[in-house]
Amino acid sequence: MEHLEKIKYQKFIWPIAIALIIWLCTPFKPAGIPVAGWHMLAIFVGTIIGCITQPMPIGAVALLGFTITVTLGLVDMDNAAMGFGNPTVWMIAMAYFLSRGFIKTGFGRRVALLFVRLFGKKSLGLAYSLIAVDLVTAPATPSNTARSGGIVYPIIDSLAHTYGSDPKDGTARKMGAFLVFEEFHGDIITSGLFMTAMAPNLVAVALAKALHVTIPWMTWFIAGLVPAIISLICVPWLIYKMYPPEIKETPNAKEWADTELDKMGKFSLPEKMMAGVFVFALVMWMISSFIGMDAALVAFMAVSLLLLTGVLSIQDILKETGAWNTLLWFSVLIFMATELNTLGVIPWLSETIKTSVSGISWIWVLLILVLVYFYSHYLFASGTAHVTAMYSALLGVAISAGAPAVMAAIVLGFTGAIFGSTTHFANGPATVLFGSGYVKQSDWWRMNFILGLFYIVVWIGIGALWMKVIGLW
Repeated sequence: MEHLEKIKYQKFIWPIAIALIIWLCTPFKPAGIPVAGWHMLAIFVGTIIGCITQPMPIGAVALLGFTITVTLGLVDMDNAAMGFGNPTVWMIAMAYFLSRGFIKTGFGRRVALLFVRLFGKKSLGLAYSLIAVDLVTAPATPSNTARSGGIVYPIIDSLAHTYGSDPKDGTARKMGAFLVFEEFHGDIITSGLFMTAMAPNLVAVALAKALHVTIPWMTWFIAGLVPAIISLICVPWLIYKMYPPEIKETPNAKEWADTELDKMGKFSLPEKMMAGVFVFALVMWMISSFIGMDAALVAFMAVSLLLLTGVLSIQDILKETGAWNTLLWFSVLIFMATELNTLGVIPWLSETIKTSVSGISWIWVLLILVLVYFYSHYLFASGTAHVTAMYSALLGVAISAGAPAVMAAIVLGFTGAIFGSTTHFANGPATVLFGSGYVKQSDWWRMNFILGLFYIVVWIGIGALWMKVIGLW
């Protein structure tokens, strides 16, 4: 090793400064918050800001926050280490390993090509087919970045170049820009539909559980079904009208897909194994709440089957850095958020806001919370960091105002998916897809603002009415 790892020390300034300011304000803290809770809040806020400024990768920042918390004696090591045993954390890691199987075996690519062959005669049909790939793979792929960037985007890029669309020569609008933006929004919709479709959903579920609100996998899915169907039908058409490709007909897409499928050869044994395990995991997640099986256990079973059948090796699992990185920082942030609740910070905040909104209908309170939650994402570059920072407090306020607990938890969970439709840095898929260069930043912001309003109406408005129909409130 010749050089030290690069650390952006200047980006520590804001996290440290704000954490110290909060800490030094201990003599002026609200009477309802104990000293330990106030100090925990200071470290938590500093850690979250560090996750946003990222002087180091988020996992390293979280580890620093963990070390400081234990070193200062706010939590003993035994209790702190229990955060790494959170089943939701391990479910995320297992689902990352499942998604590795999609990519390693080529099963994800084959599914994508099959959809292109079936529905890709026109550019709009091509968009629907690629979104369908995202839909099929979403339940077992908690990394929406891996799903959009690792499975779907390579297909988009190949198709775009097939039709002479390249951002480098000014031809992005021929086809590539349209497909990139369609896939981005397809990913947002599928991320909202399935609890296991992106990590922030599982963060929300874990935080809700810390507030004694349990959200089964099937309950989340059924609650999101109607808004997702509306979005899957309408959003591609809306984008087609707002941002049409120059090429409307794609008659040779089928031939291109056939050629690529021929290159892949016959449906291989590893692909068949991957498909079987995927279907098994999906069915088990659907029925887990009815048979009393933990959703995390299902994920463990699926990965174990992939190991037993040789689809994945232990080396594949050890090399899946995204899973281990998530396991590290997610465990720490969940531990910190739980301690804030235990030490009385979140109950105090909830009670304070409850008093301030006394007399206001919980429906209006929840709507205000959703709007604050959604539009504050313009300040965040990570969906997970945003959910971790605000979800617990907002859910506590909603419940205190009289909102049905499970309904409020799911509504805020949906918001954590749809607020990805804000900026070009809103989440991992935005970074990957915008970074491809096909869509201009001005177009990205303009169209996302319009579609964001659509999502709020559909996922929060119509979604809440649908949850009334199915008895969640």
